[in-house]
Parts: sequence; structure tokens; C-alpha cells
Amino acid sequence: MDIKLVAVDLDDTLLDKSNKVSPRTADVIRKAVAQGVTVTVATGRMYQSAVRFARQLELDVPIITYNGALIKACLSEEVLFERPIELETARGVLQLFKKHGWYIQSYIDDILCVEEINDKARYYEQMTKVEAIAVGDMVYNPQKAPTKLLAIAEPSEIEVMWQTVAAEFGDKLYITKSKANYLEMAHPSVNKGQALCFLADKLNITREQIMAVGDSLNDLDMIKYAGWGVAMGNAVERVKNSAQAVTLCNHEDGVAEAIIKYVLRQD
Repeated sequence: MDIKLVAVDLDDTLLDKSNKVSPRTADVIRKAVAQGVTVTVATGRMYQSAVRFARQLELDVPIITYNGALIKACLSEEVLFERPIELETARGVLQLFKKHGWYIQSYIDDILCVEEINDKARYYEQMTKVEAIAVGDMVYNPQKAPTKLLAIAEPSEIEVMWQTVAAEFGDKLYITKSKANYLEMAHPSVNKGQALCFLADKLNITREQIMAVGDSLNDLDMIKYAGWGVAMGNAVERVKNSAQAVTLCNHEDGVAEAIIKYVLRQD
């Protein structure tokens, strides 16, 4: 196994329970980079939220954000790939959520748009360190195509939302979960696997030379695409079943352990 590219999810993977990168994990990533390995972030988060972790790790690479809808360089901020949801589709989904009274937030030009600053918006702001912009009823009728839509609700309600959205817009959206209470919606051609394929091609790296590490359903595509897919110890069962290996949990430096074992090849 000769790994040249490592793609790592953020939430519940690279980040510990305090939403931080542990000093040990940061040190191991820097060692891998020093040996010529490209390490990147592949997340459902928006760019402005994800890039601070990449910069903290001193990564001079394009990062995969919005589940692959935006691939953008960490330092130069060059956009390599961008594919928002079709505007008509996005408006239809947003109107559906308005009709049902479900909470939804929209991402346009890397700005987080919400109807109002309520408990869910505050929770998301605190977790991602991003300021939400209250746009009132305009959130349901955007003038520009959103990069992503995100619903936040209890897990049982998320399942109802997923079924409802899929029934009406199934072929017009990529629908997935990044957490039990997060329903993610993007352009149907978008996912982390496709983004990883795009980035690997740019870097002249084969899929056999890629390791992907993740925990949730939105990581499935990249786990399956990578030559070596690694599930976190805290991953959902579908991810574990699709991976070639399972590492420790996110609070146990599972990413560091995977890099040491499969990239640095140290026991």
C-alpha cells in the first residue's frame, strides 16, 4: 500500500468531542505531509468553517466542502470546482419546508442564510463558529442558487423529511445525513466520492493511492471510492461495513492511528 492522498472528514472524525484537532493528530498529519503525502479535508461544512482547520494544520491544498459541491484551495482560495443546486429545485425544496414548518438553512456564496436566529441557528453558529444571517421570508425564495441546503431536526423527523423530499425531488438532489439530526441536500452529481475523484485526477493520483477516513452516511461515497477506506470507531454501521478497516473513535485520535498504521506504516 502506497498512500499518496489522505482525505479526512471533519465532524466526528478529525475533530474530537470539543470540535478541535488534538495535538497528537495534528503532529501525525504534519509528519505525513513532511513525507510527501497530500492530506486534505472532505466535509459537509461550508468553506469558511472548514478552512480554519486546514490552515491550523498548515495544509496548502484544495479542500472538499459542502459534500463536494465546492472544492477550493486553502491558501490561494482558487475555486477548482463548484456546483450549486439548480435554482428552481432549491426554491421547490425550500417552499416544501416552509409548508411543513420545518427548519432549513441555505448556503449562498459561502454565507449561511436562515429565516430567523432561533435555537437551531444559534446551535449551528456555536458549533461551526460561523455567523448566520437572518433574511426572513427571502430564505424560501433565493435569487441565487444555493450551494447546499441543510435541515436540522430530531432524528425521527429527519427520516420523515428525507422520505418527503426524496419522493418529490429524488432525482434532482443528492440527499444524505452527516449527523443523525442533519439532513443534507446538494446537486445530484455531488458527493465526496466524486469530489475525491476530481481532486485525485488533478493531482495525478490513482484511487489505489488514496485513503479516506469518515464516520457518517455522507462519507460513504468517498470510503467506497478510495483504495483504502477507513471507518472511525464511532462510525455508523453502513460506513463500517463499506470500509477496508476500522480505526479508533474520534476522541481516541482515530485519524492519527489510521495515518500511523496505513500511511506512515509504523506499528
